Amino acid sequence: MVIGSRGGPTWSLGSGNEGGGDGPGSGAKRSFLVAVLLCLAASGTPPAYADWQVLAPGMEFKWLATRSPSPVGDSRIAVMRIDPMSWQLELVGRSQAGESAGRTAREWANAHGLAVAINAGMFGRDHRSHVGYMEFRGHVMSSRVNEYRSVAAFDPRDAHHRPPFRMFDLDAPGITLQAIRHEYASLVQNLRLIKRPGTSRWRQQDKQWSEAALGEDQAGRLVLALSAAPLSMHDLNRELLSAGLGLVAAQHLEGGPHAQLYVKVGEVEIEIVGRYGTSGGGIEASAIAWPIPTVLGVRQKPATP
Repeated sequence: MVIGSRGGPTWSLGSGNEGGGDGPGSGAKRSFLVAVLLCLAASGTPPAYADWQVLAPGMEFKWLATRSPSPVGDSRIAVMRIDPMSWQLELVGRSQAGESAGRTAREWANAHGLAVAINAGMFGRDHRSHVGYMEFRGHVMSSRVNEYRSVAAFDPRDAHHRPPFRMFDLDAPGITLQAIRHEYASLVQNLRLIKRPGTSRWRQQDKQWSEAALGEDQAGRLVLALSAAPLSMHDLNRELLSAGLGLVAAQHLEGGPHAQLYVKVGEVEIEIVGRYGTSGGGIEASAIAWPIPTVLGVRQKPATP
């Protein structure tokens, strides 16, 4: 989601959470490409708690059927969970790759050999800069610190005493951005959806959009979610928290046609793209994936000798 004009429809930010302290706003639909070996997009309405499908050791995928039907789309959410002990995270984007333009999640993944690529967060009018703080292994990709209260951190400086991935609430006692930087070499600040230990911070609102989100579960795994159908963030949080995922924290990554998830693991290939956003009081559609400046990527860790 671009904040500001981009010469096309503008997906507006909502204000239905935490008294307006954190909040996105866009809509959704989905296009998908499925595997040669796995048919992940089965016909008909999937069960609400479909079994996890193992894509690779430490990486699983499932469709989560929503309890409330969406006005458009197929009323289900794509969910992945990834073990950070087996897979490493990377921030890949224009600021450190020397790219003159953005790419889709699929293009970023293919260009950099990533198994998974999803939005890294919202960006500004220049179609380049992340709107919050972003740092990857010593390279500060955005020095801007805003009021957003969720930080996802990885690459611990002391891997023996810190988890490989952790989500922090900046309004929790003793938690500051500088303290997180002291513990972790990579971090991204984004709009909060769910506060630890699993509390939705969004009130109900009329605006709905497709949503790419990053979360952490009780086992310390990454949870990636892309809601193909347009949902309010109150309803999205309710769906995720009631689905038995063990979700303890989550942050907004992107909404509307910019929201994307791409997976290529062996013979399995999945592409899910948000196509609906809230603009001018209604839900508007876009037919294609829009370029984005930065992705959160996943690649397999090298085998230890």
